[in-house]
Parts: sequence; structure tokens; C-alpha cells
Amino acid sequence: MKSKYVLLASALLISVATFAQKDQIKAAEKAMKGGKSQEAATILMEAEPLIAAATDAEKAQFFFVKGNALLDLANKNVDANTNLSLAAKAYQDLIGVEKVSGKVKYSTQAAASITDIKFKLINGAIADSKIEKHSDSAKKLYDAYLLDKKDTINLYYAASTYVNANEYDKALELYENLKNLNYSGVGTSYFAVNKLTNQEDFFATAAERDRMVKLGTHEKPRTEAIPSKRGEIYKNMALILVEKGKTDEAKKAISEARKANPEDTSLILTEANLYLETKDFEMYKKLIAEVLEKNPNDADLVFNLGVISANAKNVPEAEKYYKKVIEINPQYINAYINLSALKLENEKVIIDEMNKLGTSTKDMKRYDDLKKKREDLFKSAIPYLQKAVELDPKNSDVSKTLLGVYSALEMTAEYKALKAKIQ
Repeated sequence: MKSKYVLLASALLISVATFAQKDQIKAAEKAMKGGKSQEAATILMEAEPLIAAATDAEKAQFFFVKGNALLDLANKNVDANTNLSLAAKAYQDLIGVEKVSGKVKYSTQAAASITDIKFKLINGAIADSKIEKHSDSAKKLYDAYLLDKKDTINLYYAASTYVNANEYDKALELYENLKNLNYSGVGTSYFAVNKLTNQEDFFATAAERDRMVKLGTHEKPRTEAIPSKRGEIYKNMALILVEKGKTDEAKKAISEARKANPEDTSLILTEANLYLETKDFEMYKKLIAEVLEKNPNDADLVFNLGVISANAKNVPEAEKYYKKVIEINPQYINAYINLSALKLENEKVIIDEMNKLGTSTKDMKRYDDLKKKREDLFKSAIPYLQKAVELDPKNSDVSKTLLGVYSALEMTAEYKALKAKIQ
């Protein structure tokens, strides 16, 4: 008989707790209607220990009010980052409860709020990046990905931003996720000019963009192919592993990537650069030959080979590649700029030696030889700088360099003519 009283007392306790919870949810809803979201959040926090005993309908209502309260706090800039994440979790819990119960009441509104939170996180991440708060930016992008795992671009941006934050372990973890997902990033972007702002707007689909053009709010529609990002992903993974002293793992990662994507020449370039970093020049040359065999007339590819060679201080090879780029595409401005840089990079060595010379006959002769060498160096750079200025007259850095060369060679007429053009 005694045990029956105990059971009855327990049932009464559960019943009282359930009624109390209902009252707390109602009180939170009333606080929300009065604009007191902090009060609502506090009430719900006190009720949360009792949620396990509630019915599915009560759980869904609880999570819905909780999500709304936390989102309102975030919108009011009250601990925005934390409250956005907690609000999203509440909405996800709500959707989970209603999915299991089969009774949908709040899920549609919750899904819309999750989308809103996702874009708030992305916008917040962009703002953080602009002020170089890369760690905060990366976390927001990763949180945005967790809210919508179909939108893998946010996982890619989060990984890249963790690199900018020098948080290499986290970046590597996210790159591993991208690798396991076989993410490439290949796609298409759609743009059109907003007539009101005169700026290009991005559209997720061609249909969405074309509809706005048809409505007359936008014009000049443009489509842009998005290239594969696999090369960059594996390159960054390899560089992080090398930085951590795990060269063998880096080589293995690139090798696996190439097996999975045999036609992706960016991966071959990445592997070549890795062997260059580890001073395995024979393997480097073998991979470079493989790249050229696949795409002998790809201007971007040949240009990258020039950059790699220049970084390796192999000036003749770099010059050969840059000239090949110009042969393929005479309008490729960066090839002219880099060729001029190759010609001018020895100026400092010449100047340093000239400054150390004395006034003896031998030193004066050496001075004249070095002066002539410097002038020849400047003259060899002029055609490339002139062509670069012709292709991009607004490039102030190139124009200033050419002005400096004209001045050093006392080419007064050319100096004045160029100065007049760029003012």
C-alpha cells in the first residue's frame, strides 16, 4: 500500500512540473509580445530542465519561442554571435521534434528563420574579414555551413579564412572535410547590373537573374564559369602539412588528389610546387614537362610556370615561360610586368657595389662598367614596361616604374610625354 502512495506522489510531481512548464512558455510568449526578449529567454532557461518530460507539441512550442527570443536578442546586438548560434540550435531542435512526431506546426517558420540566421552569419563574416578579424569570420562561415550543409561553398570559405587567421589545424580539418566530400567548387555564377545602384548583383540561378532583367530592374546580364578549386584546396593542405614538418603526408595528399582528378592540371602544378619547396628538382622538372604536354598553349598555365621558376631563382627559365605566354596571348599584361621585373631585379646588387667603390683608377673604371650595366638593364626593361602601360594606362605602379627608368636614363622627352598622359 505504501508503494502506491509513492507512485501517486511521483505522478503528481510530474503533473505539477508539466503545468509549471506550460505556464513558463506562456509567460515567455507574453514577454516576447511586450518586446522583452531577454526576459523571455531567462524564463525559458529556467524551464529547460523540465523539457524532457513535455509532450512533443509542448517541446516544439518551447523551442520555437526560445529560438524567437534568442534571434530577437541577436538582432538587437545583444551577444549577437552566441545568440545567433543558440537560436539556430533551438530551431533545429524544433524541426527535429516535429519530424519525429509527424505533426508540423512551426517547422516552416523555423526553416525560414534558420535561412535568415545563415545569411546574417555570412554578412557578419564578410564584415569581420574587412577588419581582419579572420578567426571570428571563419567561425561564422563554418556555422553557416553547419546550418545548410548543401551550401558547401561556406565550408570552403571557412577553411580559407582559417588559413588567413593562421589557425592551420582548423583549416586542415575543414580541407579534409572538403576532400572527403569530393568538393570542386565548379559551377556557374550569374550577374546583372542593378539600374538603381549601377552595380553588378549576383544571382544564384539564371532564371532568377533573367526574371529581374525582364522586370526591368536589371540590365547587362552576364554569366561566369567558376573553375575548380581542388588545386587550391590540395595546395593549401600540402603547404600546411609541410609547415608542420609532415612532407610525406603532403606528397601523399597531392598524389591521392591527382588519382581522383587526373585531368586537373592545377593539381600537377601544386605537386610540382611541393617538390620545388622540398628541393627535389628532378621530380619538379618531370611534373613541369607533364603539365606542358597536357596544355602547351594554356597562357595561364604557362604563366604560372614562369612564376614558379622565378620563385626558384631560375631566371632564364622564367623568362622563357613569360615570353611563351606573350607568344600565346600578346595581350597578357602580367607577363610583360613580370618580364620587366626580372630585368630590373638585379639593380639593387649593382647599386650596392657602386656605393662601395672608392676613387682609385681601378674603382672608377669598375664604376663606369657598372653604370653601363645598369643602363643596359633599364633599356632591356623598357619595351615590356611600355607595352604594359599601353595595355593598362591606369596601372599607376607600372607607370611610376617606367617614369623612374626614363629618369635614370635621362630620357626627358619620353618622361614628359608619359607624365602628361597619366596626370
